[in-house]
Amino acid sequence: MKVPVGFVAKLWGFISFLPFFILLLSLGILKGLIIGPVVVVIMVVGNSSVAIGLWLAHIFWTYYCVVKTKRLGWVLKILILMLLPLPLVLWPVIAIVGSLIGGIGFGFFAPLIATFEVIGTDHKDKFFHCFVDGCYSTLEGSCTVVRDFTDFCFHSYFSFMDDLSEDMQEGEKPIDIRLLKLPKCLFVIPFAIIIDVPLITVVALCKSPYMLIIGWKRLLEDLIGREGPFLETVCVPFAGLAIVLWPLAVTGAVLASFVSSFGLALYSAMIVHQEDSVKFGFAYIMAVVSIFDEYTNDLLYLREGSCFPRPRYRENVKPSDRLERRNSIGNDFKNEVETSLRGSKLVSQRSKTLKQALQQYTPVQVWDWLFKSCEVNGRILFRDGLIDVKDIEECIVKGKCKKLGVKLPAWSILQCLLASAKSESSGLVISEEVELTRTNLPRDKIFEWFIGPLLIMKEQIKGLQLSENEEMCLRKLVMRYKNERPEDWDDTGFPSNDHVRRAQIQAIIRRLQGIVGSMSRMPTFRRKFKNLVKVLYLEALQAGIIATQNGGNLNRKLSGQGSVGKMFSKHLPATQEEKLQNAEVSEDVV
Repeated sequence: MKVPVGFVAKLWGFISFLPFFILLLSLGILKGLIIGPVVVVIMVVGNSSVAIGLWLAHIFWTYYCVVKTKRLGWVLKILILMLLPLPLVLWPVIAIVGSLIGGIGFGFFAPLIATFEVIGTDHKDKFFHCFVDGCYSTLEGSCTVVRDFTDFCFHSYFSFMDDLSEDMQEGEKPIDIRLLKLPKCLFVIPFAIIIDVPLITVVALCKSPYMLIIGWKRLLEDLIGREGPFLETVCVPFAGLAIVLWPLAVTGAVLASFVSSFGLALYSAMIVHQEDSVKFGFAYIMAVVSIFDEYTNDLLYLREGSCFPRPRYRENVKPSDRLERRNSIGNDFKNEVETSLRGSKLVSQRSKTLKQALQQYTPVQVWDWLFKSCEVNGRILFRDGLIDVKDIEECIVKGKCKKLGVKLPAWSILQCLLASAKSESSGLVISEEVELTRTNLPRDKIFEWFIGPLLIMKEQIKGLQLSENEEMCLRKLVMRYKNERPEDWDDTGFPSNDHVRRAQIQAIIRRLQGIVGSMSRMPTFRRKFKNLVKVLYLEALQAGIIATQNGGNLNRKLSGQGSVGKMFSKHLPATQEEKLQNAEVSEDVV
């Protein structure tokens, strides 16, 4: 669009924008006030019923697994058993309060944002969609939240505890704390909470007016000058909404600082245990305030450093290491806030930063690619007989998706790693046009934990230089074997007899399955994967892969589920900005 030049043009653009924005804001607020209470009731009643209904089961299973596990030493185990009553008693309260706050936020802001999103769509009747968009989808989303919360409480939590109670591998040592160090650790904790929590909260409160004023100043400058987030017409309503909601963002930052201060304070006990020194524990108590103060200074582009002292709290940490880590942290925060808090000195860098932001893929896009890949690979493996009908039945009828829910995504990701290892890419090749690298991966810590190891595994596979016969054999090995020892592959027909090479490949597969196992505990994963399995079954039934007489209970179970297949099989438009989310995943890649 043409950016207005001159004071009069900028003033007229600003004046003409205000009525348009106020009307959208008023309509969005009205929809939020109508839909919000219904969403609150759905989420509070649904989540609280699940939390209270499973409360006794959670208490029993938590104590049983902690007592049974061999991964914890006896001192740490006794300490955990003594401290468990507090979080277990507070859990229903936290669930109810969290559902109430989340229901208010989601029920009000989801229709409000959906009202503004209509402006960026290609609907013919935008006036009608401004009224209806965000109403039904918000109610449906609240039901999805309740379902995901149920999956977490009923499946994910018990899966975590089952892993805790499993036997340790050879050479693995239990986690424990030394009994002689425990009094020192407990001695430091009260001082840390008394000192760090108030000081960190005061620092956050003192910096909040700067954050509010600086944010408003720079957003208003961009609004009047039609620069930054206000450069494109589609972004103007959202940027205006950001101005209105900026105080809420500042309030959220202060509350997050208060909550995080407890974790920062409690870490002092860890410092005492690691360094075996109460002196270093008290040094950390003072140093963490200085680190947080410098953190906020970097975030708000204030003066460098901190006015608080920063004593050394580790014996074997060099000053250069601390300086390098501090500079790295400062750079990360500057990159994060460049988009929302740009000053007049950064005008020349705005277009470049905005372009990079548009190319940054989101977790939803990567998540959608994974399930699209599982859908394509599931058809192939089902056709080749590597997915058994019994696994489908267990997942749909009995809800036991642990086996299939790990092996199918693991094979899909392994196919991506194999294709990426053959290419010259520095990242992961998702399709012919999409490449996921460290520069464009989602800025989400959870995805960084998952994608970082995958990039390392890709380089390991590249060094092994697998042959085509080995890759073909891996399909059967991943889907049908445990891959725990090199001897497990003796009768599988694996082309290589080199036990070292086998062990290396098995280690990669085990690590990949471990990553997928952690991903499968996410409530969203379980919901999406069960829908995917239903699609695979319906398609196999229609294609004649599964005999009709064997459908039985599954056909009745899936009655009314035909829309699910349409939802997963439809082709999405492959626009330049949505390549990753909507790209058709070909068999050559997956």
